[in-house]
Amino acid sequence: MTTEQLYARIKEKKSMLCVGLDTDFNKLPEPILKQALGKERSIVEFNKAIVDATAPYCIAYKPNLAFYESYGLEGMRALDATVDYIRSNYPDMFLIADAKRGDIGNTAKMYARTFFETMDFDAVTISPYMGSETVTPFLSYPGKYAIVVALSSNNSSADFQMSVQDGKPLYRVVMEKMMEISTPENMMFVVGATKADKLAEIRSFCPDNFFLVPGVGAQGGSAEEVIRHGANAKGGLLINSSRGILYASSGDDFASASAKAAAELLIK
Repeated sequence: MTTEQLYARIKEKKSMLCVGLDTDFNKLPEPILKQALGKERSIVEFNKAIVDATAPYCIAYKPNLAFYESYGLEGMRALDATVDYIRSNYPDMFLIADAKRGDIGNTAKMYARTFFETMDFDAVTISPYMGSETVTPFLSYPGKYAIVVALSSNNSSADFQMSVQDGKPLYRVVMEKMMEISTPENMMFVVGATKADKLAEIRSFCPDNFFLVPGVGAQGGSAEEVIRHGANAKGGLLINSSRGILYASSGDDFASASAKAAAELLIK
């Protein structure tokens, strides 16, 4: 998917919303659990209901791999079925593997093959601590994106990301290096919503790349603040909300409640 296609989707749907599918079996609503389907089918049925309910209001989905890997083969089969369901029923959706991989050499190549060929994601999140070699294998796939963690939304991100190197915060050093080896057509950046005050500064030196912005909703970030400070002329944002949408209700209305929560994040 090209950036122009993403921009078109933003304009068409008046949405920059990415729904995070961080599906925890232990938090599934009672209407799903009482069917006693087992972990795999329960996760799939829940995800399908959430996707059907929220698809009118979002342009992307982002499964977090940890929530599926933790259940072994059952979880990975559930992830595969979820991706297949979205691809079959909502083919225009942008799919992000939130995996935060960060290795080099043949290992990085295999990660790229895993997410872009075997699992057919559009993008994968990457931790850049080992340098540009962690990213380059992902850049050779047309229409696919490396999403590099730059400034994350967690409290301890300041331990490293805000440290100063050559007069610049480390997150800027990372982003500028990544921009040297890539284009906006194969590189995005993670910039946390809880760091909304930094978004305008970051956008000033990174005008064209998409930002994946986690932390809206349960983590306290404001979608309005993110858009005001971080959008470029065409949009340029994928604003993620996970728990606030997935678990908007634990009752029979869980799907409609998730739709309502998603609709509230449309561009006003």
